[in-house]
Amino acid sequence: MNAPWKPGGIAHREPFTAYVCDEITAEALRPIASELGWAVEKIHKGGLRNAIQSLSVSASPQILFVDLAESGDPLNDINALAEVCEPGTVVIAAGQVNDVRLYRDLVASGIQDYLLKPLHPDMLREAFGHAQTILNAPKHVEVSPDRPHCAIAVVGTRGGVGASTIATSIAWLLADKEDRATALLDLDVHFGTGALGLDLEPGRGLTDAIDNPSRIDGLFIERAMVKASDKLSVLSAEAPINTPLITDGSAFYQLQEEMRSAFECTVVDLPRAMLIQHPHLISEVRLAVIVTELTLAAARDTIRILSWMKTNAPQTELFVLANRMHVGGQLEINRKDFEGSIERKIDYLVPFDQKLASQAAKLGKPIVEVGKTSKTIAPILALATALASAVPDASTEGVKAKGKSLMGKFGDLKGLLPKRAAKTK
Repeated sequence: MNAPWKPGGIAHREPFTAYVCDEITAEALRPIASELGWAVEKIHKGGLRNAIQSLSVSASPQILFVDLAESGDPLNDINALAEVCEPGTVVIAAGQVNDVRLYRDLVASGIQDYLLKPLHPDMLREAFGHAQTILNAPKHVEVSPDRPHCAIAVVGTRGGVGASTIATSIAWLLADKEDRATALLDLDVHFGTGALGLDLEPGRGLTDAIDNPSRIDGLFIERAMVKASDKLSVLSAEAPINTPLITDGSAFYQLQEEMRSAFECTVVDLPRAMLIQHPHLISEVRLAVIVTELTLAAARDTIRILSWMKTNAPQTELFVLANRMHVGGQLEINRKDFEGSIERKIDYLVPFDQKLASQAAKLGKPIVEVGKTSKTIAPILALATALASAVPDASTEGVKAKGKSLMGKFGDLKGLLPKRAAKTK
């Protein structure tokens, strides 16, 4: 679970404690506890409510059994338990509600197993045996000192430019082609498509993190992330649109910090409004992709975002990608004029392929996986390769990053604005 560590390591905690609601459950537990060498005196009455009260002032056991039979809202009560239960504790719950959705939600919240009452000896032996296996299993931590953590932010200059598509594609390529353990963090809490683009259910992890930042730790990340493949995990959300986002941004920052420890690469799909509301989110990001299109509005906002990045994130190396390029079609602004207005070159041009985009959406796969031979894929693949090889280390923090030209003027852009008719007297 997720509460802060209390004095004493897990090896010095009680091996087992149970909080049950009735004598029948206690009678079922006692002989199994004796078989395993556990003290039957550690089986207490009071259920989940007593567990929360007791563990708020005492150390958590290695294995905790809680009875949810008297809980009116099991999921919220388990979340309250997580606030007082220390990391490393294996929690097994029991209850009378036979609902697969409840089971999935409880497991996603951090418990190891949910048992349906009445309890049988074989059921308990199997659950406790599995819990002991987890406690005794070696903890593997991947360490790559030769490859520093790769943190990448993807920001769209306008809605609809395809920033989420690019973010998902980069994350998939880093995991699949670069063989790096990668996390995709979609911070569009209400309308994010990070999970949708990979045909996944987003889960409750991101919204739980926003509501309870204190719960965020390594175990929370392990439970909350939805695996898209062996190397790629996603944290996204589809929060109800009648629920406003109320946060100081600390949860987002903590998520990034925990992902830095758990993954080799983190790709953050960062809505542009987040730059205004939570500028600290970009403070530790060394690489950023600005996704834009060749339109007048996008040129204006590319200038503004580049200028903001220069002021607020001078350590960040920037890549500009022009997406959804209609080859041979009429452009609102041509490439030369666009580059003149933003005072730097466009690094990558991605041609628009409507057929490929539709096919990828139907299959629930990234476009880079579906269209391996498409011309659309080549620049995204080149970008992912450049990002993987451009990870700066601490010694380069003070070096001026590529593409940081002075963005203080809108002069070139003004020349592209339509001329207003002269006023007549």
